[in-house]
Amino acid sequence: MASTESSYTRWETLKDEEITVSDVQDTLALANDDLWVAAACVDRFVSDEVVQRSLIELGINRTSTAIERCKEVLLLSSRAPGSSDAVNKPKELLSAYFAETPEDAQLCHIRTALLARLDRLNSFAEIYRELLARKRDEEDNLGIDEEWEDDPWKEEGEASIIAHAASPVQPRVPLQDFLTEDILDMACFYASQECFDAVRTLLTYHRSCLWPYRFTILESIPCHSNPSDYRDFLPSYDAATDKELASPLHRWRTEEDWVESVEVQAALSQIKLPAEFEALHPSAVNAATQELQLLSAQQLTTWYQKRVDQVISSTGMLDIALSLVQHGGSLGILDLDELGEDLSLMTRLVYDIPRAWAQDDEDWTLVRWRNMEPSQVVGAYLAHSTADTVAKDISRLIMPYLFVLESRSERAGQPDPDLPDRLLHNYVLGAPLDIVAAIIEASKRTLLPPQRVIKNDEDVARLALACLYGSNSITEWMTMSRIFECLPAWEIGPSPEDEADEADATIVSLGEFVTPSTAHPQCGPTDLLFFFKPLPVTSLSRALDILDVHLESGEIFARWNVPAPLRWFLQSAGNVTEQRAWANRMARRTGAAADKLREMEDWELLLDDMLKLCGKNESGVPSAFGLLTAEEVSSIFFSGLLSSGRFDIAKDLIHSKHGKLTLEASKIEDLCLAASREFYDNASSANYKVGDMKLAYDCLDVPAPSQQLTKERDFIEATSRLSSFNIMSRPGIPILPIEIRLTKDRLSLISRVLSSNADAYKHTQVMLDLLHKLGFRDDVVAEVKTFAMVSDAALQAEDFTRAFDTNQKMIDVVFKLRSAITSSGSDDQRLREASEVCWLSCFQLGRHPDFPNVEQKLTLMGRALELCPADKLNDILIPWRRMEQEDLEVRKDRLADHSPRPKPATTKPVSSLQSRLNNLHVPTTPLLNAEDAAALAGRAFSRVASNFPFRVSGRERSESREGQTRSGSRDESHRRLDGEDVSQQASRVLQRGIGWLLGADDES
Repeated sequence: MASTESSYTRWETLKDEEITVSDVQDTLALANDDLWVAAACVDRFVSDEVVQRSLIELGINRTSTAIERCKEVLLLSSRAPGSSDAVNKPKELLSAYFAETPEDAQLCHIRTALLARLDRLNSFAEIYRELLARKRDEEDNLGIDEEWEDDPWKEEGEASIIAHAASPVQPRVPLQDFLTEDILDMACFYASQECFDAVRTLLTYHRSCLWPYRFTILESIPCHSNPSDYRDFLPSYDAATDKELASPLHRWRTEEDWVESVEVQAALSQIKLPAEFEALHPSAVNAATQELQLLSAQQLTTWYQKRVDQVISSTGMLDIALSLVQHGGSLGILDLDELGEDLSLMTRLVYDIPRAWAQDDEDWTLVRWRNMEPSQVVGAYLAHSTADTVAKDISRLIMPYLFVLESRSERAGQPDPDLPDRLLHNYVLGAPLDIVAAIIEASKRTLLPPQRVIKNDEDVARLALACLYGSNSITEWMTMSRIFECLPAWEIGPSPEDEADEADATIVSLGEFVTPSTAHPQCGPTDLLFFFKPLPVTSLSRALDILDVHLESGEIFARWNVPAPLRWFLQSAGNVTEQRAWANRMARRTGAAADKLREMEDWELLLDDMLKLCGKNESGVPSAFGLLTAEEVSSIFFSGLLSSGRFDIAKDLIHSKHGKLTLEASKIEDLCLAASREFYDNASSANYKVGDMKLAYDCLDVPAPSQQLTKERDFIEATSRLSSFNIMSRPGIPILPIEIRLTKDRLSLISRVLSSNADAYKHTQVMLDLLHKLGFRDDVVAEVKTFAMVSDAALQAEDFTRAFDTNQKMIDVVFKLRSAITSSGSDDQRLREASEVCWLSCFQLGRHPDFPNVEQKLTLMGRALELCPADKLNDILIPWRRMEQEDLEVRKDRLADHSPRPKPATTKPVSSLQSRLNNLHVPTTPLLNAEDAAALAGRAFSRVASNFPFRVSGRERSESREGQTRSGSRDESHRRLDGEDVSQQASRVLQRGIGWLLGADDES
């Protein structure tokens, strides 16, 4: 008895962590009270598995007697008379027994808890064994050898790995917690930690508790976990029941203990136990409130779809989502085919094309994928393909996708067999030319059909034509040639004329089709494919022949630095103006690229190419300049050569015996004149020793000399001479050569020289030379007008001597012209125009009040009377008579002073004038009524001078000076003459003047 009490006392003083197997066997087992021992076993939780197992086994063993008594009660009840009702009601019998014997009820309750604890302990042991096995596998993979653990030569990192591997394995959940915590929480914890062996163990041996919450456990698994690791407990489909497949039931104990039966548990549940006994039983999942349900096929599919969406949205790991779908498919889940196809295609995009994921700002999700058009998917697959990889990418990425699309359309009952070709063709039409070339090369007829990307030859030709003529590229001629070399060549015999005409008409209509308009600004490859689609093979073959010519022409254009897109050759096929413009561009653009045309051989190559472009190929297809003749092309070439300034090469080509430049001399002269004038018009300086003016001048040396070339050369020299006089176009801006050429009346240029240079009038011969070079070499009227302008300039400078000399030269020219015309007996308008200019100029200078030489003035006035028209005689006679009166008064003054009588200055003019007036029928009635004769003469001069190319200036100044002189230096009679009323004196003065000229007495 004392030993038993000491056992109780010693056990109660032991702590959980101090309990050993010996303590259980030598101390607790010695106690006689089964209830106390069982309660002591269920009350203790230790971390050592062996000790805990010994406690559980001891507690179960000490409850066995109570179980036997309960069974004996039931057995006795069944044998007693009238026990038929008792057999059918074991629950009531046990309830009554437990009510009478609460100790046995408590022992049964403890037994139930210990049995459940034993199952958990077995699960813990299994989980721990699997953890040890995994640890050993990891150590084997690391290649750790225990013999070398103390190797001093191991590096620090390797030593730390060994130390970690050699450390004892710690379970994720301590044994005490494992036995006491909610088993669902533990299962979810293990799932979240990816301890799938532990989850598998729990789901296998504790199915009755965890099965209703299997999806809660699955959702605790991280989305990034590989489904292959937890495939065993993924839900599967049972085709026989059309529901979820239930997992088989496994137990640690092959037979259910009597106390775990439904009847016993029901009886125990009706017995109210102390609170401490309720706490002894670990809180298990309340399976009684959960209805065991199996999901339908649609519910299973929905769960997998949601799980996939969750994986993609949270991690973006498409391979994990695809693996989940694949496992679901292997487990019989329905309607996952399309989802699997989408995921498979997405994984190809994300993982097979790394840059598609790295360079995309938006995440790839199922929603994004399903919202994309098929053409967008194709573009995404090939967005990062290069010319070297595009053919392989189409085979491994695009073809599977197109096959999926075709299969889906068939499954949907809407078959679309053209869908794959249409999507692929649309991609080709929008791809760069290098990508197109790679695809066409992978579609050659020489390849086997399975190896070809595009298997139909006609489709290849149509795509190539659409891409080439729809491209704006002007540099990728090598790539275009690569495309052409891969195109099919059909062996088509001589076609009927109507088919050939139809093909040519198709090309003509194609040229109109690609020409931009307001309704159709630009024709792209897609539009062109629509045009080429209905063409038969004969038309396609003809189109390829034309493409060959256009590619050759395009390469020639590019070689001479004037590239054009291929569609230009279609647009200009019937436009001679466009062809001529491009030929000029070709000839002149090369002039700018002088580094490519340095020698005569280079220009000859250019001429050869230009002449080649105006011919036709073997099939009769015209080239780029097919509407131009060889002569016109040669002319354009020669113009371009001249525009480059290489006149030495131009001369060599003209005189070359074997050259291809066959132009007539007159044509060459015209081209040189045109080039010279172009240089002239573009010149910024008029000096013909430098710049464009020098080119304009030197260009005239290329052809043989001619009168026209000499005239043009003189004009250039005149322009240079004009610039030396600093003529201004506007204040501060020198006149440009183009302004000189555009001057309608070039005589005005001489006037501007005289007006802008004070001493220019002193160089009469220079002005005449300038006049001749401006194109008036044999123009007497222009020469007379030039003398008049020089005289006027001298008059304004009050250089009366030079003015008089110039007038004398002008008079000589006029009389010489009159003699020539008189001898020929013709009436020449030139004489009348020259005479009018001459008499006006003489009259202007002769009536100038500041001209001191009266004799010269009378001479000029006499010439004016001699050359003027008859109706102007009265206008000149009044001032002439006044000057004659002044001359008489001067002579009288000299006689009074006994000065030598001067020789009459008017002898010659009077005799000449008298002879002329005798032949005139001068009216006796006065012609002047109310105007001064001098004013009339001045107005007449102004009228004639208004037709001059220069401004006659100085008259107002001369008249004002004349008035001042008369008021201050003339005698009284002269002043009276000026003061008389013009209306009373005009007639008398005119009659007296004319009478004097005729020899009448002065007093009459």
